[in-house]
Amino acid sequence: MIDPDAKPHPSDDTNQNDINNDHSEYAPEEPLPPEEIKPDPGLTPEEAAEARKKYLLKRFWISARGFWSRRGDALAWPFCIGLLAMIGINVAFQYGINVWNRGIFDAIEKRDASTVYFLASIFPPLVLGSVFIVTSQVYVRMRVQRRWRSWLTKLMVSRWIANGRYYQLNLIDGDHQNPEARLSEDLRIATEAPVDFVAGVIAAFVSASTFIVVLWTIGGALTLPIGGVSVTIPGFLVIAAVIYAFITSTSIALIGRNFVRVSEVKNQLEAEFRYTLTRVRENGESIALLGGEEEERSDLDKRFRNVRYQWKQMAQQYMRTTVVSHGSMLIAPVVPVLLCAPKFLDGSMSLGQVMQAASAFTIVQSAFGWLVDNYPRLADWNACARRVASLMMSLDGLERAEQSDKLGRIARGRTEGETMLSLKDVSVSLGDGTAVVKETDVEIGRGERVLVAGESGSGKSTLVRAIAGLWPWGGGNISFGADSRLFMLPQRPYIPSGTLRRAVSYPQAADSWSFEEIGHALEKVGLGHLKDKVEEDAPWDQTLSGGEKQRLTFARLLLNDPDIIVMDEATAALDEKSQDKMMQTVIDELPDATIVSVAHRAELEAFHTRKITLERRDGGAKLVSDVDLVPRKARSGSLLRRMVKRR
Repeated sequence: MIDPDAKPHPSDDTNQNDINNDHSEYAPEEPLPPEEIKPDPGLTPEEAAEARKKYLLKRFWISARGFWSRRGDALAWPFCIGLLAMIGINVAFQYGINVWNRGIFDAIEKRDASTVYFLASIFPPLVLGSVFIVTSQVYVRMRVQRRWRSWLTKLMVSRWIANGRYYQLNLIDGDHQNPEARLSEDLRIATEAPVDFVAGVIAAFVSASTFIVVLWTIGGALTLPIGGVSVTIPGFLVIAAVIYAFITSTSIALIGRNFVRVSEVKNQLEAEFRYTLTRVRENGESIALLGGEEEERSDLDKRFRNVRYQWKQMAQQYMRTTVVSHGSMLIAPVVPVLLCAPKFLDGSMSLGQVMQAASAFTIVQSAFGWLVDNYPRLADWNACARRVASLMMSLDGLERAEQSDKLGRIARGRTEGETMLSLKDVSVSLGDGTAVVKETDVEIGRGERVLVAGESGSGKSTLVRAIAGLWPWGGGNISFGADSRLFMLPQRPYIPSGTLRRAVSYPQAADSWSFEEIGHALEKVGLGHLKDKVEEDAPWDQTLSGGEKQRLTFARLLLNDPDIIVMDEATAALDEKSQDKMMQTVIDELPDATIVSVAHRAELEAFHTRKITLERRDGGAKLVSDVDLVPRKARSGSLLRRMVKRR
């Protein structure tokens, strides 16, 4: 059921439960889209593409950072502060274990049994404490990721659903293909990875800062005789760790410089492959009846070959980075031992100090080498965030179009008296301004049944979408009777998943009508044999035939009892006898309803009181005739009728 006066807003679902049923999370609100950024005309195509990539990341953060704003999640900051505290505590445990290493090896070197036993007794509490903190850190980190994803998903879905934008995206240009993949997998990665990155960077910084001090304190200075001259290197272990990390990080940056581009293309191809598979499943009956399996397999094979080739490119990138990362993992523990060997051999460093230095060097190296281990995932996040931001930008454009008069928008208002639907100088145009329907003036009274006719492509369905509010671009005014309710019957009925009760009740809640009311409606439309299956959960979209689906939408119509009914080829799947019976049922059950039908069948004229005809012309289709199919009192509402009379 559509309220013609309703104006959806991205925050309309504020009171709905969270996806994960956490009532403390709520639907976010983004008041206005960012200002449109136009590319610098002086940039080369390559520079413009690079500038766009940078802006996409900026656009992602414009919305994503709202999670921590006043309109964001109330627990965002407490969880983040708790995560930072746990990172600090975990580093403290690492330091404790590092000191324990020195003590135990010094005691072993001195053969001090009592100290060895004492240190052995305190090792389990250190381990248990560290495990507890790390486990808690994982829980809090994933809780932040989950809540952030939930918050941003709600924001995106609210904007996508509002005002029919999910439909309008199909009518405009832009990089927003496969929005379902962007709202699921891409958005998941885009919200999970930054939390991991920030936590990882902070942990790496704190660990490196702490254990660089340890290395400097333990290692001290190293004196080497070079050419008869003694050269002293202060903090040699720290210098070695920095040089080692610089070499590995630079290597991984050079080797993996194409990771972002390869990952971005791979994600796009994966999304296209999933979308094609979904299309095959949704249109399985048509494909099977036409025997199109081989053609579909050929298309799927082609798309999967593209995916496989891109995965090959990804594999080559991973292989190159693995050479550096695995080599670093093997070499890092040995380097500090070799560097400390001269001082151990001359007696200036104990075995415990050597082992403590080796442990600290490994921790510092791991901290410095964080980029080495996470560069591939960073590249994957980069690609996913850009895909999400591309969808955001397309939605921004639609929102700006809704708030701007540049393209022209169809105004919506209320009629007076017995007029239930009024179109005054209505023009319908595409998003680029191209006119589809022009200068349409019609007034339809209460209880009138109007048939909209015209050749294919004359704009009939476009006009219907404009009446429903799905097509906002154009001009003129579409007005409805005060407090009237509009119900649409499309040519392709939508059957939601779940029980038959939900399918019949849609778009209202499944429990909006009793079992008896639903059964009665099904009987009236010729689906009485399904009464006993109302509570059955089955794939009804695949089970019901095309005609049964259209009958089911008429059952919805009878249950909702609207004031205005708009039918777009709503009986196309029914035979002539069933069509006649269905139309007569609607007239008998809803005698006061105003009906606007779009159809090609001449037989439907018998069930309508008026017929208006659209004719396709250069510059947009126009209404060329308005005739009575049933005698009625003269009206002065239609501008076209007055023009015809004058002629």
